[in-house]
This record gives sequence, C-alpha cells and structure tokens, in this order.
Amino acid sequence: MKKTWSKSAPSNIALIKYMGKKDTAQNLPDNPSISYTLPHLTSTVELKLNDLGQDMWEPLRDSKDEVPLTLGPKEVNRFLNHLGLLKQQFGINQNFTVYSRNNFPGHCGLASSASSFAALTSCAVSAFSEINEKEEPSVQTVAMLSKLGSGSSCRSFLGPWCLWSENSVEAIEFGFKDLIHSVVVTDAKKKKVSSSLAHKNVKSSLLYQGREQRARIRLGLMIQAFNNLDWPALFELSWAEFWDMHSLFETSNPSFGYMNADTFAVLTKVKEIWRKIGDGPVVTMDAGPNVHLLFRKEQKQMHDGLMSQFKEQSYKVFTSI
Repeated sequence: MKKTWSKSAPSNIALIKYMGKKDTAQNLPDNPSISYTLPHLTSTVELKLNDLGQDMWEPLRDSKDEVPLTLGPKEVNRFLNHLGLLKQQFGINQNFTVYSRNNFPGHCGLASSASSFAALTSCAVSAFSEINEKEEPSVQTVAMLSKLGSGSSCRSFLGPWCLWSENSVEAIEFGFKDLIHSVVVTDAKKKKVSSSLAHKNVKSSLLYQGREQRARIRLGLMIQAFNNLDWPALFELSWAEFWDMHSLFETSNPSFGYMNADTFAVLTKVKEIWRKIGDGPVVTMDAGPNVHLLFRKEQKQMHDGLMSQFKEQSYKVFTSI
C-alpha cells in the first residue's frame, strides 16, 4: 500500500453567486449558483501517513514557488477538521500530514478555498478508498463530501459550466465554452473579512430580503441568455449579480466591503469598452477586490490588448492562455 497520495483541483468562478446559507453545518446555499471552472488556477494536496499521533498540515514546497503557502491557525484547523470528518466517514484511524499549495494567491477573492478543499477531498477519498480496498465513490458523491468543508468546492469537480443547487451538482452544456479567463489582481493581500463570515453578515442587510428571489430570476434569465447565445445579456446579468452581492456587504450591519480604487478603475475600463463598441468581456467578482473577466475565443485580440494595459499599470494578471 502506498504511503503518499497527491491530487490537484481547479478553482471556479460563479456568475450566479453563492452568498448566504440556509444550513451552515451542511453548507446549503440559499439559492442555486452557476460557475465556470478555472483549470489554470489550481491547488495541490499531498497526503502522507505519519506516526505523530495526530493529523498535521505543512506547506507543500516547490522549486517554482516564490512564496510558499501560509495558513493561519483557523485555516489549518478548518482544513484538518475536514480531513477528520472524511476519516470518520470512511472509518480511517491512521494519522496523516497534509501538504498543500496553490499556484495563485489565496484568501483574496480568487476562490482558493474551493480549489483547496476540492483537492483535499479528492486526495483523501482516493487514499481512504485504497486503504479500505474499495472502489472510489462517484464524482457527485465526492463533490458533496467536499461541500461540507467549503460549499463552493463542490463546483470544482465538474465543468466547464456547473450548476449547484443544495445537494445536487451537475455539469451543464452551454454554447459558450472554451472561454478565455483572466483575473486582474488589484490586491493579493489576505482579506480582512473571510467568505465564511460574509455569509453570516449579509443576512443583517435589509437588501437580503428578496435576495434569493433575485438570484433565482437571474439564474433563469442567464440560462436563457446562454441558450440564445446572447453575450450582451450574459454580461448585463453577470454585472448586476456581482453588484447585488457586493451591495449586501456594504449594507450589512456592521458594513464591510472588498472593492478598492483599483477595482473601480478596472471595472470602469471594461464598462467603457462595452459602451464604445457594444461588446466586451463578461465581468464578475468573488468576495474580494479582484476582477474576473471572461472572453470568447474570437475576442483574443481584445483580451490581449486589455491585459497588456492592466499589466502596464502593475496589476498582476492570471490568465488561461
């Protein structure tokens, strides 16, 4: 039997957002969400048997890493608690050291929680199934186990488009696929309000009343836009949806926010392109200050020119090409 296992998993970015839970323990969302999988933004987890009498976490170091991944005590406990839950599910008594790393900044609105918990769950399930000499469960089963650690991680198992509704996750086919994705990083520092805390705080906003209904209406309209290959409608719906989510942050009690001056500068630049030519990237944001952009393949020249401008302004850009 092996003593070391390794798995990688991608991040994902939602166009219809997961923000607000009806069940915190089970990470059940208040509304369904649609996401696009980002295979160029990945987390890698290595699981190794140890004889230390307890589970441990260490950064997974790589010669290419300029800055090794660092996790605070809360993040480490959350990671190891999820490992403990999976061990209980599979009847595993051995102890392990978890090594992990990302190829992108964590805890700043790039969904590193989704990719890291997907990688941890995938790795642990593979290891535990081998130890128990049993077949691995289905992808959907593994995704639902991952959801218990990080809700949005269940969307990282399927793609390129994924629909998550409570305890169901499925890949969906849309005409727009093989998109060019870039995220413009306006601030890579760890955000002061975690996504977990944001899920709780937004419910104090008066705007949260009707949030589920608005998200479900946009979901239906977005599916219609996909089916009609209506890129401008997709842009408008995605734009309205991430502003809806960030408005909840700014109107909660106490209020908080993630956007900064550079965020607004990037958003303004993109909106100007749409106003001038009636076309441009689909824009969205996670719970953080950084801006995600999706381009059709035929928009590559537009993408390259815009990313060059952002890089000249000293923004870090992570792109799928």
